[in-house]
Amino acid sequence: MTTNSLPGGTYDLGDLEVTRFGYGAMQLAGPHVFGPPADRDEAVRVLRTAVELGITHIDTADFYGPHVTNEIIREALHPYPEQVHIVTKVGSRRNDKGQWPPARKPEQLVEDVHANLDRLGLEQLDVVNLRVGGFDAPEPGSIAPQFEALAELQQQGKIRHLGLSTVTGAQLVEALRIAPVVCVQNMYNVAQRGDDDLADLTAAEGIAYVPYFPLGGFSPIQSEALDTVAERLGESRLSVALAWLLQRSDNILLIPGTSSVEHLRQNVEGAGITLPAEAIRELDAIGAA
Repeated sequence: MTTNSLPGGTYDLGDLEVTRFGYGAMQLAGPHVFGPPADRDEAVRVLRTAVELGITHIDTADFYGPHVTNEIIREALHPYPEQVHIVTKVGSRRNDKGQWPPARKPEQLVEDVHANLDRLGLEQLDVVNLRVGGFDAPEPGSIAPQFEALAELQQQGKIRHLGLSTVTGAQLVEALRIAPVVCVQNMYNVAQRGDDDLADLTAAEGIAYVPYFPLGGFSPIQSEALDTVAERLGESRLSVALAWLLQRSDNILLIPGTSSVEHLRQNVEGAGITLPAEAIRELDAIGAA
């Protein structure tokens, strides 16, 4: 399989062309994204298989594990193929209890950018997302000091492009006054549609929209309409959910995660199905319910 045959084709993050079907590395860490994986060799195989399949967009964070996913990415892929682009995020950390305390002071963001550079073995990070909100929803307020700190690192050449994660539309507008934004990564899927307006706004602005938890995350998507459509089409509910996202808007990029090579292949194949217009209308109506 090549980049051109992956579901959805490609999209540009600034001057970086990435596959719309990407890979999220969060599940390469241990249970609850904490500690090492049960099978590190399989984790390495997943990453190498992703690249072999043509995936060029890999999403990570140094607080996954913590540090585990970045260390495995480096083991599996360094030196990185020229076409592969790694997107990471800062704004949170993990403590020894497995909690996710925020780390959004400008000096913390600078430290964590350098930690990502060191563990990934890079001199420049392709994209760094500023994570602003909580686990699944934005928190209101100005993000100017934080985004300005990252913009300064961009000017220094440590970061190529900037993005945002778990933000409001107002925070995106504020960030754009400081520096260009190439992507927004928020929680969104066929059954959780509170970000419809922001997905539309980013599309209008030529900014990638990257839904995390495209399959529901730790709690699988619950939707009778999704189940009905999937059964009628003879496809899995997860394949239908991924395909709906790709067909919703050309600026949507997928980063489903898995720690299994077999599951990775199933995700890629499933996302490639074409949903008929009637199925899309039924799925679109979930958000209007």
